[in-house]
Amino acid sequence: MRMKWRRLQTGNNSKMTDHTVKAFGEQLESLSSGIAQMGGLAEAQLAGAIEAIARRDTRLAEGAIAGDPRIDELQQQIEAQALKLLALRQPMAVDLRNTLAAIKTASELERIGDLAKNIAKRALVLNREPPIRLTQSLARMGRASLNQLRLVLDAYSDRDASGAEAVWRNDGEIDEIYNSLFRELLTYMMEDPRTISLCTHLLFVAKNIERTGDHATNIAETVYHMVTGGHLAMERPKSDITSSTTVPFERKPT
Repeated sequence: MRMKWRRLQTGNNSKMTDHTVKAFGEQLESLSSGIAQMGGLAEAQLAGAIEAIARRDTRLAEGAIAGDPRIDELQQQIEAQALKLLALRQPMAVDLRNTLAAIKTASELERIGDLAKNIAKRALVLNREPPIRLTQSLARMGRASLNQLRLVLDAYSDRDASGAEAVWRNDGEIDEIYNSLFRELLTYMMEDPRTISLCTHLLFVAKNIERTGDHATNIAETVYHMVTGGHLAMERPKSDITSSTTVPFERKPT
């Protein structure tokens, strides 16, 4: 009788273990699915904001602004889900890295959504002003940043450490476009003070786009650690030199 009870007990424990492992796996998969959904929305929002600038399309700008609350909502859901998983499951090793990566990535995507919303708000103002050719340079920079976001989301989905590292190394390209655009806008403002208001909006848009690239790079670092357990080099390959850029100012004779 005692042996039979032990066999029954062992069988029940095995079933419970299998059920627990399956439930844990489903919870981890749900986190990844949430990040994929949130990433898709952030990507669409950023693309809409950039095209609103390039095409002077007010409807696209309004759509990008309207999409932001849903991204915020998903970020809160993913964070709550991950914290619950940490408390109840106490994951270890790669499972722990996956859980923490979901929290970090959701936070970065939420910030990208905020920056896209800010770009779209500036687009509404720019669309009321005369067109300026530098908006096309902005669009080129924006599409480069959008491509970085797409690539890093693919790296997250595929658990691709080398893909994440490639995104990390390519961040300098966006910085170089930003440096060039920054100097051009300063020159515009010096040559014609009437453009100062318009160019200031463009400077803010350019900085927001540059920051989206930084957040994509942050996600790349998170993905690399999630997959390998290691860290990329501490010194990120940055090329933004605008903080030390000066433009000679020539005082007109009175």
